[in-house]
Amino acid sequence: MQTTNHLLMIRPVDFKFNVQTAGNNKFQVASTESNIQKLALEEFDGFVGLLRKNEVDVTVIDDTLQPETPDSIFPNNWVSFHDDGSVYLYPMFSENRRQERRSEILEGLKEKFEVNHITDISFYEQQFAFLEGTGSMVLDRINKVAYACLSVRTDEEVLNNFCMLSGYSAVSFQAVDGSKFPIYHTNVMMCIGDKFAVICMDSIPNAEEREKVAISLIDSGKEIIEISLDQMNRFAGNMLQVSNAKGESLLVMSEQAFLSLNTTQTAKLEKYNRIIYAPIYTIEKNGGGSARCMLAEIHLPEK
Repeated sequence: MQTTNHLLMIRPVDFKFNVQTAGNNKFQVASTESNIQKLALEEFDGFVGLLRKNEVDVTVIDDTLQPETPDSIFPNNWVSFHDDGSVYLYPMFSENRRQERRSEILEGLKEKFEVNHITDISFYEQQFAFLEGTGSMVLDRINKVAYACLSVRTDEEVLNNFCMLSGYSAVSFQAVDGSKFPIYHTNVMMCIGDKFAVICMDSIPNAEEREKVAISLIDSGKEIIEISLDQMNRFAGNMLQVSNAKGESLLVMSEQAFLSLNTTQTAKLEKYNRIIYAPIYTIEKNGGGSARCMLAEIHLPEK
């Protein structure tokens, strides 16, 4: 299954602009506001409420003040969960983000879900090579394809090792923003659904790589829905398709992302999902990530 009804979210206790990630995340903008944590917490709780109102099962774990983990609100970077009961732990670029990997979170999930094997590839951090989970990779879980734009946070060797271990095949490429700066995470420029793909093709400068990605998506049975560089900057690529308790497909995004879409794009997306969105402007601005980054999909079998 491409989608799941089960999500893991981490409730922040000290959310703020992370100076360790800002050098290669151009979506981050430092704020002068003094109440960033308060605003982010309100946005987080509102987002969780929206998901639960739409009958999505959300497991919320409170973050801890120590160690200091300002980006813990984005758990999909350190862990991924798969329907064969496997869990992968990933190497993270920033030292303060490595502290987000918490074994007690995995132990808690074992009460409800089957965990058959944990594969920890975070040792690559010692080689200064990184792969930040489903931020670095956008997974076509149906066809077992991992799409990845290479960057300082997405190393090709680590990507290929993950694919070897998990049975995925890699489609890697270069992607840049409007100023030709490498895009730090693949999930800000593309989203894979069961029957569609949202992607900013304009961010892939090499024509052969653009064609390679397009052919892979088409061969996988996906309708390609393109977004512009400006829409990507408003997090229109940072969406996640989930299912709810009724088996309904939902496409989750931020309010900013939704408002950037034109009527043609919205109509195409609504063929496949009902769209839901939340205002998370403080999180987007200071964290440089959006709705999809906040959601770690739990594909583990239920007990």
